[in-house]
Parts: sequence; C-alpha cells; structure tokens
Amino acid sequence: MKIPFNQIYTTGREIYYINNCIKSQGGQGKFYTKKVQDFICGKFKASKVLLTTSCTAALEMAALLVNLGPEDEVIMPSFTFTSTANAVMLRGAKPVFADIDGLTLNISPEDVEKKITSKTKAVIPVHYAGIACDMDKLLYIAKENGLFLIEDAAQAVNALYKDRYLGTIGHIGCYSFHATKNYTCGEGGAILLNNIDPKMIKRAEYLWEKGTNRQAFLAGMVDKYTWVDVGSSYTPADLLAAYLYAQMEELDIIYDFRRKVYERYYESLLEYEKKGLIRLPFIPSYAVSNYHIFYLLFTSEEHRNFVKEGLNKVGIEAVIHYMPLHLSPMGRRLGYKEGDLPVTEKAASTILRLPLYPDLTEEKQEYILKNLSRLLNALE
Repeated sequence: MKIPFNQIYTTGREIYYINNCIKSQGGQGKFYTKKVQDFICGKFKASKVLLTTSCTAALEMAALLVNLGPEDEVIMPSFTFTSTANAVMLRGAKPVFADIDGLTLNISPEDVEKKITSKTKAVIPVHYAGIACDMDKLLYIAKENGLFLIEDAAQAVNALYKDRYLGTIGHIGCYSFHATKNYTCGEGGAILLNNIDPKMIKRAEYLWEKGTNRQAFLAGMVDKYTWVDVGSSYTPADLLAAYLYAQMEELDIIYDFRRKVYERYYESLLEYEKKGLIRLPFIPSYAVSNYHIFYLLFTSEEHRNFVKEGLNKVGIEAVIHYMPLHLSPMGRRLGYKEGDLPVTEKAASTILRLPLYPDLTEEKQEYILKNLSRLLNALE
C-alpha cells in the first residue's frame, strides 16, 4: 500500500468556481478574492484581510508595514520555515532566534524576554502544527517593550487561542494556503491587519497593489491611479481565489475530517507514550487545534530514524520536519552554533510526522497504525 504524507482534499466545487471566474471575468478582477477576504473577516472576526500570493508574501508585507531596517532585530523561533527569517533579512534587519517550549514546540515567551535588546522591533511567533502559542504572555511582552507582534499563522488557519482565531490577535497575522495546508489553492496566503493604525491599513493596500493607489481608483475616489509607495505583486490571481472559496465553504467539514484522523492516531498510540517510547502532541487548555500535523517525538534520533525508515519501506511516507534555522548555513553565518537552542535541536532531531489529510481512509490509517505498532514494539 502506498500512502503519501499529504493529499489535497477537493470539495467538488473548485472547478465550477474557476470556470465561472473565467467566463465572467476572463480570470481577471477580484470577485472571488473579495469573497474569500469577506469570508475570513466574517468567520474569524478579522479587521482587514488581503489575500496574497503566499504566506511568504504576507510576511514580507508585514516587514514593510512595520518599517524594518538595518538597525532592527526581530525575535522568532529557529524551528520554522525560511520565509519567517527571509522576510526580516530582505529589509536588512536581523533575525534573532529564540528557543521553543518543549511541550508545544512553540516559541518560549521566557526566552523571548531574554533576547530583547534596544534594537528589538518585533516578535514573530509561529503557531506550530496549528496549536496556539501562549498569546497572553507574548502580548504582554510586546506591550511592555513597545514591540510589534506578527503572527506567523501559516499552519494555523481555523485554530484558536481561547476564543480568538489565530492570526487575528497580534498586530498582523499571516496565513498560508499552500498545497500542504489544511485549506489550499495550491499556492496562496493572506495578511490580516488587526487593531492597528488606519494609515497602516491604507499603506497595506498600496503595497498590495504594487505601490499604487489602485484601490482608491476602483472605489471612485480618484480619476486615475499612480505610484505612491513601494510595493510588489502581492495580489493573487482571482482563479486561485475561486479555488480557495470552495475550500472556505467547507471549512468546518475539512476540520472535522482532520480531527477524526488526529484523534484516532492519538488514542491508538497513547499506550506507547505511557511506556515512554514516544511523546504525542500536546494541546494546552487555552488552544483549539486545527489538526494540521500529527507528530511523534522519540527519545533519540536513532529511534526516530529506525521508525521512519521502517514506515517508508512499507510505502508509508512519514517525514521529519524543519532543520533549525540557526544550524543552517545562513544561521551559522549569523553566528549561531550547535547547542545554542537545545530544546529546538532536540525536537528537530527526534520528530516524525505521520500522514494526515481528510481522504485518509480508516483502512489506510489502520495500515499505518499496524506497521507503526510493529516498529514501536521493536524499540522496547
């Protein structure tokens, strides 16, 4: 049996909306873009949403909006994708890596506090696996130190911290709709602007429209649009938004499919956690997960690799995750070395992610669990 790590779920209406978009607009305009933006605003109670070409683009827009420059530092986890750091470095600013919490694998607020200097301008928490960071602590730290809080919620669409959706809590939130995410259009993202200066929201529209005031033109506020600020091609094709709108319509259906797969994994593997062979994902009481990732943490890299190779041999695509950014060639150029972030390094060397997607049938999940149990028993 061949079981991929990820498989895109389709609702059956994606092609209909794409065809409708082509027939009505030739694929141009922002009809479905606006529908998705309005949906996110309504469902998640976001103040302002702009769809982007990717979460990377949203992070880059965020860096521009807070006016990062060569004298600035931004604290973030090392256990994240390169886009989080690249958005900072492209402005000439310096990423400062903080360690993660061993239970949630999210950024440690305590380590964030230790890393703050007179140059710190922002903190970018990453909600790993769709599980919320401790946002009350991070909001307090940001307020006390006059810092921007930018949520990298790439993995966290439709997840909550207490009663608030992730991405809507910090000054700015960034979403991903990449093919690997719960809700997808192949490649896409969104920037969410929350309780910030209206001037910043207006500037976001300029950046989004290649540095022009085109939105004012479309609203009939000016008779022609022109270049008013820096910017880039951050607006997605409406065809992608048409695909994404079908996914948004089944937001909660997709959520329930993923939750059932996640819970079956958890219940079936709990006995191995009790034996001390693995550690299962931890969801704090303040968090409601979107069930983006189901992972196992092993007691050693050797055990992790043994199980990974065993699953791969029988057609199950179980995979590791991030190489910590501080240990990458770029991270070492910034002066980091092995041992600087011990919790991050331990998690990265012992984590294994299992297939999780709505179309993962009970038969396939049973096959995964049967083989996983065989391999875990061999570790005793």
